[in-house]
Amino acid sequence: MGLLFLRPARMSLTRRRKRAREGSTAVEFALLAFPFFILLFGILEIGMLLLLDAVVETAVSDAGRLVRTGQAQQQAMTPEAIKQKLCARMSVFAGDCPTRAFIDIRVIDSFTTPVAPDPLASGLFDPTKLTYEPGGPGDRVLVRIWYEQPIVTPFIAQALSRTTDHKVLLTTALAFRNEPYQ
Repeated sequence: MGLLFLRPARMSLTRRRKRAREGSTAVEFALLAFPFFILLFGILEIGMLLLLDAVVETAVSDAGRLVRTGQAQQQAMTPEAIKQKLCARMSVFAGDCPTRAFIDIRVIDSFTTPVAPDPLASGLFDPTKLTYEPGGPGDRVLVRIWYEQPIVTPFIAQALSRTTDHKVLLTTALAFRNEPYQ
């Protein structure tokens, strides 16, 4: 008969333990969810940067071909026209390209020691150091493109940026000798 009275006490103790653990799953999820989602978004953002880098390189190669073959010189293309051609090749990234892309095209003396000012030397991007000089037939030309990509995930911009304002600038450079066009 003493066992009948102990059973309800044991059951209520078990129920109390079960109820005390019901919220622990939600608390554990809350502790792990934030770092997990930051890591997941960081992986996605780095993947998008790699895709964008490949798209920018292809677009720069196509825009550089205009200078190398003399089309830019013969059609008297302005830097804005070159940028428009570049942005037309950026596929899904073409919408923001005109405000994010910076173009520098200049004649250099040699391929071994090209003397071109670094627009990132001061720690901030300085577009006043950029120029547009496509050269003539047989000239050595350096084409450099900077593409500014905003980063949302914390700490990635700090890790990938050379600027003091932590802007991520994808950079592509081509050096070539212009063809002997006429």
